[in-house]
Amino acid sequence: MAVALLLLWALCNAIRVNGEESNGQCDHKLKFNPRPHSVSIQEFGAIGDGKTLNTIAFRNAIFYLKSFADKGGAQLYVPPGQWLTGSFNLTSHLTLFLEKDAIILGSQDPSHWGIVEPLPSYGRGIELPGRRYRSLVNGYMLRDVVITGDNGTIDGQGSVWWEWFTSHSLNYTRPHLVEFVSSEYVLVSNISLLNAPAYNIHPVYCSNVHIHNISVYAPPESPYTVGIVPDSSDNICIEDCNISMGHDAIAFKSGWDEYGIAYGRPTTIAHVRRVDLRSSTGSSLAFGSEMSGGISDILVEEVHLYDSLTGIEFRTITDDKFDPDAFPVLEKITLQNIIGTNITIAGNFKGIEESPFTFICLSNISLSINSTSLSPWQCSYVSGFSESVFPEPCPELMNSSTSSCGILMLELQFYNIIL
Repeated sequence: MAVALLLLWALCNAIRVNGEESNGQCDHKLKFNPRPHSVSIQEFGAIGDGKTLNTIAFRNAIFYLKSFADKGGAQLYVPPGQWLTGSFNLTSHLTLFLEKDAIILGSQDPSHWGIVEPLPSYGRGIELPGRRYRSLVNGYMLRDVVITGDNGTIDGQGSVWWEWFTSHSLNYTRPHLVEFVSSEYVLVSNISLLNAPAYNIHPVYCSNVHIHNISVYAPPESPYTVGIVPDSSDNICIEDCNISMGHDAIAFKSGWDEYGIAYGRPTTIAHVRRVDLRSSTGSSLAFGSEMSGGISDILVEEVHLYDSLTGIEFRTITDDKFDPDAFPVLEKITLQNIIGTNITIAGNFKGIEESPFTFICLSNISLSINSTSLSPWQCSYVSGFSESVFPEPCPELMNSSTSSCGILMLELQFYNIIL
């Protein structure tokens, strides 16, 4: 099995990146016109008592608002209250607005979520073979969609799903909280997301997705919960967010093994800045494990990674039908202006003989290693460049010709990180 791992700042207490912002995707703001029509979910019979199931109300409201798509679009207003619901689909040219103290609650009855086919770039459910549960809030082949509010909340009530997952009681892969498939011009802002069964926000096969000023939380013990997962998508902005998860905070993906290779859509042109990330059992910032479609042109800056098992991690994975001749390629990665405290492992670079890591560029990095560290750097099948790095990296990374980094077409860039 060909597995590559690049692990940076394992068991980090805090990492911060500081510096001037670079020109990236987040500098190109999406522009949405005000919606000329608005209705309240109460107009469709919804009751916000936390007990009444409002799935039909949400579905009927959105079906009605679909008629305004060619009239400037519309807004669905969710007032204060606890609005219990199963899965529902959004429509194009729609704003879902959650007022302060409005909480959309995911039903804890799995029959209210529905079952859908696996994504073609995965070929199966991620956790179990076959189909998967539908996400709570869905968008399929949409354009011009906004989920926002005055810090309202979407709460997946995921504790039952975590118990079923841990006890191996599920027949299908767990659902996500919000998922957009094959959609473009999507904005998620000014809301909180809590207790997702699995992922919180999953844009897959999407373009022009901006996520900013949101809070995302799941308890440290929640199994394999993930914050934001850009997946085979492009032109992504994630900024001014606070994310604390059981597993990964932000994870870039692009499909699984032969399915991801065949689908052939990478995750590319993404920008992450001014975020606070915490991961209890995974990585604050992860690339993979499912990344067979490719990941490139990612800019990360001004981030704070804290109390995490791993700061930044690149990883690959294979299923039982993987192509033994299809080796992962990790190259052209720059990490610069990084300060870290209470770090156990500065870097763990484990390439494979047939496809080593190349053009790894480290510059202006200072990491305070804790007393439990036996060897701060671990390297195999890797080559690169370094300058002003403490503690001193592996010999394979000590080529001082960092000018070579500047002339490369850098694919992944990390600036101003605080660990």
